[in-house]
Amino acid sequence: MNQETTQFRNQSHQSGGRNMSRSEIRPTQDLMQYMRDYARERPDAAALWCFGIGFVLGWKLKPW
Repeated sequence: MNQETTQFRNQSHQSGGRNMSRSEIRPTQDLMQYMRDYARERPDAAALWCFGIGFVLGWKLKPW
């Protein structure tokens, strides 16, 4: 985990998850960090997910 994510989690535990300003809540960044960590731990599964999603999108978005 990077330092920003660790700092955010520590602040969340210290405040009990309450009274957090809007700038401290970053679900998109948290999701992206989770996905990066997952891809580092399980690169084969991440590659299969990308292939599967690309296959379905290509199949559904074909022009004809």
